[in-house]
Amino acid sequence: MKSEKYYYYDKFREEFKPYGLTCETWVPRIMPKCDRHNEIEINYLPQGSLTYLRHNEKITIPCKRLTVFWGLIPHQIVHYEDVEYYYVCTIPLARFLSWRLPTQFVDNRLRGDILLELSDEYSQYDEFLIHNWLKESDVDLQSELMFLEMQTRITRMAYRLRTPDTGIALAGRETTLIEKITIYITKNYFNNLKVNDIGDAVGLHPDYANHIFKKAFGTTISDYIAELRIAHAISKLLTTDMSITDIAYECGFNSTARFNATFYKKNQCTPREYKRRLTLTQQISL
Repeated sequence: MKSEKYYYYDKFREEFKPYGLTCETWVPRIMPKCDRHNEIEINYLPQGSLTYLRHNEKITIPCKRLTVFWGLIPHQIVHYEDVEYYYVCTIPLARFLSWRLPTQFVDNRLRGDILLELSDEYSQYDEFLIHNWLKESDVDLQSELMFLEMQTRITRMAYRLRTPDTGIALAGRETTLIEKITIYITKNYFNNLKVNDIGDAVGLHPDYANHIFKKAFGTTISDYIAELRIAHAISKLLTTDMSITDIAYECGFNSTARFNATFYKKNQCTPREYKRRLTLTQQISL
């Protein structure tokens, strides 16, 4: 490994603590819990592969493919192979939104989609770019140059993948409110949370809060809360021996019946069936 500073995930890190604008070299570790932060995150692996658990699915990041996703969506490294180190860049969400990228591209990131570079033509330059960003990240003037190069790289990616803009562009004030709503939900979804509570927390009528949220995410606040709860539940089913009842209450459901019904709606099976299938799959793979 090269002689430079390396970073590791801190299991004691405070949830939602911002990273800011960064470009760093990380050493992978199995993460005991999800990370969440309100920045757009870029990953690049010079070698090997890395697997995240995000919501109810495992997503494997291959080497030499620039990867972009929103860090507020819970993400947890559960496996990696042949990765000595990898690069992590973070871009504050407000700065990312200021780039005025195609609406559909931004909407897809905010809805949780991971963007993976597919072209060898561009990937061959990414490691060179990131090396420059690493050198410039600690120098005030040069960090702005790094930011502009990040903007250019992501903009090129966005326009190459551009689809017709079927989404509705958000005004600047609405973007700020969406950030507040999303962070409040992510911090409180495991409580008895209602749309009225969210509206009160961000100073909006609940109907208007739901309106701008749906405009940005294509789903209602209630459905988004349910998705976060089920994602949390699946993480617990995968990584703990907690009972179904304990998981239900930890994830914010006020009854196991409600938990089972919501889980079935999202996954077409009950939590118990999901756990049994997982156990069988693990036994077969041994």
